[in-house]
Amino acid sequence: MAAESATMRGGDHDLSHSHSHHGHSHGPSAGRRIGVAFFLNLAFAILEIVGGIWTNSMAVLADALHDLGDSLALALTWRFAKVAEKKGDSSYTFGYRRFSLIGALVMAMTLIAGGLFVLVRAIPRVIDPEPSNAQGMIILAVVGVLVNGFAAMRMHGGKSLSERVVTWHFVEDVLGWIVVLIAAIVMRIWNIHVIDPILSILITLYVLWNIAKQLKETLVILLQGVPHGLSIELVESEIAKIEGVMGVHHTHVWTQDGEHHVLSTHVLCDPDFSIQQSAQLRAIVKSRLAQMSIPHATIEMEPALGGDCPDACENCFNA
Repeated sequence: MAAESATMRGGDHDLSHSHSHHGHSHGPSAGRRIGVAFFLNLAFAILEIVGGIWTNSMAVLADALHDLGDSLALALTWRFAKVAEKKGDSSYTFGYRRFSLIGALVMAMTLIAGGLFVLVRAIPRVIDPEPSNAQGMIILAVVGVLVNGFAAMRMHGGKSLSERVVTWHFVEDVLGWIVVLIAAIVMRIWNIHVIDPILSILITLYVLWNIAKQLKETLVILLQGVPHGLSIELVESEIAKIEGVMGVHHTHVWTQDGEHHVLSTHVLCDPDFSIQQSAQLRAIVKSRLAQMSIPHATIEMEPALGGDCPDACENCFNA
C-alpha cells in the first residue's frame, strides 16, 4: 500500500502493461496434441473393426463405431484448436480463442451420445449375456489399454477445455478396455459373461458424470458467466482496498475460453485528481487485477461527485 501511495503522490509511473508472462509456451500446442490424438484414435478405430470381426464380438464392433464417431469429433476439435491460436484481427478483436469451445462442445456431445449408445447396448446384455471370443478380447484389450493410455498421457496437462475433454475421451477408453480385459479374463476362466455389461455400465455412468460437468463449464463460458473461482464481490472488494479508490460499480467479468479472463468496471476516484493521477490509479488497479488472473481489463475512471452513473442500465447487474 505504501508503494501505491507513493505512486499516487507523484513521480513518473510506467503505465505500460506487459502481458508477456501470460504467453509462455509449455510444450506442444493444443492443436498438435489434439492432432496426435486424432490420428491415434482413427488408427485404433480401424484396428477395432478388424478385431471385432476376428473375435465375433458385437461389443468391440460397437466400440469401433463409437471411436469412428469420436474421430470425427476429434477432427473438428483439432481444427478449432488450430483456429483458436490465431491472434485478434478486425473481425474478432479478442482473438479466436473461443473457437476452441466449439470443439469442446462437439466432443462432449459426442461422448455423451457414445455413452448412451453403450448403455443401450449393455443393459440388455445384463439380462441376456452373450458369449464371445475371450482370448481375442484379451489381446485387443491389452493393445487398447496401451494405445489409449499413451494418448491420455500425451494429452495430460492440457489446460484448454478442448484438451481436457479429449483427455477424458482417452481416459474413458482406457477404463473401458481395462473392463474388457478383466471381463475377458473372468469369462476365460469362469465363463461368467454378465460381468462385462455390468462393469461397462458403471464405467460409462462415471464418465458421463464427468463429461456433463465439462459440458456445464463450456456452456457457462459461452453464456459469459463469471469464471470459476471469481466473483463480482471479490473483484470489487480487492479494487476497493486500493488507496485512492472511492467506489466501484458496473463491474462485469467473463472469460474467453476458461483461461483468459476479461473485465470491465467503473472506478470512482477523488474529483480533484488530475488526469495524470487518474491514469496512475488506473494502472495500479490493472496491476492488482493481473495478480487475480485478469490480464485484460477496461477501466473507466469517474470522479466521485454523487448521482447516478451515466452508463448505468436497469438490466445490468450491479449497475
